[in-house]
Amino acid sequence: MFKGLKPISYGGREVWPLVEGGKGVSATNHASAGAWAAAGGIGTVSAVNADSYDAEGKIIPQVYRALTRRERHEELIQYAIEGAVQQVQRAWDIAGGKGAININVLWEMGGAQRVLHGVLERTRGLVAGVTCGAGMPYKLSEIATQYNVSYLPIVSSGRAFRALWKRAYSKAQELLGAVVYEDPWLAGGHNGLSNAEDPLQPQDPYPRVKALREVMREGGISDEVPIVMAGGVWYLRDWNDWIDNPELGQIAFQFGTRPLLTQESPIPEAWKARLMTLDEGDVLLHRFSPTGFYSSAVRNPFLRSLEARSERQIPYSTESAGDHTFQLDVGVKGRNFWVTRNDLLRAREWFGLGYTSALKTPDNTLVFVAEDEKAVIRKDQADCMGCLSQCQFSSWADTETNSTGRLADPRSFCIQKTLQDIAHGGDPEENLMFAGHAAFNFKKDPFYSNGFVPTVKQLVDRILTGD
Repeated sequence: MFKGLKPISYGGREVWPLVEGGKGVSATNHASAGAWAAAGGIGTVSAVNADSYDAEGKIIPQVYRALTRRERHEELIQYAIEGAVQQVQRAWDIAGGKGAININVLWEMGGAQRVLHGVLERTRGLVAGVTCGAGMPYKLSEIATQYNVSYLPIVSSGRAFRALWKRAYSKAQELLGAVVYEDPWLAGGHNGLSNAEDPLQPQDPYPRVKALREVMREGGISDEVPIVMAGGVWYLRDWNDWIDNPELGQIAFQFGTRPLLTQESPIPEAWKARLMTLDEGDVLLHRFSPTGFYSSAVRNPFLRSLEARSERQIPYSTESAGDHTFQLDVGVKGRNFWVTRNDLLRAREWFGLGYTSALKTPDNTLVFVAEDEKAVIRKDQADCMGCLSQCQFSSWADTETNSTGRLADPRSFCIQKTLQDIAHGGDPEENLMFAGHAAFNFKKDPFYSNGFVPTVKQLVDRILTGD
């Protein structure tokens, strides 16, 4: 047992202060979450478009048959509720009364509030708490109160928590189970990096977590309410100074990336194998996500193609003005595209390399893509099923008009399509592969030598030693 680490009280029982990070789509499910809870920790079922099963136990493909985006959005919500309910029920059975089961949602996913109500209504007594980030989930406490479950907001700064506390959470203090601090420079998936922070200048998490605890104390929140450190957590020995530290109060630790590589982890074998090849620096903090948030993923060919697409980009004007005095003569129909001389030459070069279509962006720029790439972009935009509250890629919005009012952005991608694909056997090189920045440890950590893949119980036992 790592020195100083003690169980905490959560959901009416004692559990290890070790949380399995929820990862959608389908990268944490009943098998991983149930096993994590059975090992004495807090397992997390991703309730982001989770899988459901037929009578034979086979995954039901999420196929969208409706003709309109709004109707497909309704299909998506029904899939999401049914899938998460089945996952929670199965996780509960696997846990066998040990640990605790949380569910995780993104506040900015399409229909987030309806999904939460639908799942919590049908899983009363099974779910201990709800973790929620990717946005400012003001109504999370109100929803949690209706079902008497804990809520665990995910924030990346004390300032964000202060806003949530003042607006809503102070009215439901007794159900605040923990506050998850997600390090925006180290965590995998979407994060809360603000426009005021430099993605290339990581900040030490200690003073930021200390500031978060000070904000919590201002609100009269007990030091017994844990702050869960998430992002960059691999060895507990690296966090020795955080445990039993009166400046920080009770600290728990969330593991998002390490649980991907276990026998119970539902991700395909090819994805697991790829994780074991990663080197330091192979995970990129980027802003291609259609949510508009920063996120971190493996810099594979999928991500590199998005980088390259955005590099084949030039600004334009609809009339001759300033430096924009040259008419663009490649990639566009019509004559109302004025560019600089240098950009005209770059556009002609791209055209000659096969990037023959120029697509408008919401920022008055053009990106040059190949014809087959254009076809995929347009089809994916047309097939949108409203998986986000607002999508920059398709311009969908979960509002009465179902539109953001902005031009659909071809520099992004359909996130539902790629996350479903990679989770169900698609090529890890040609899909978005979320990972935290400590993933290179799979290759370096002797625990995984000779291709060893542990069970969740073996992993939790290993973590508890400090390694």
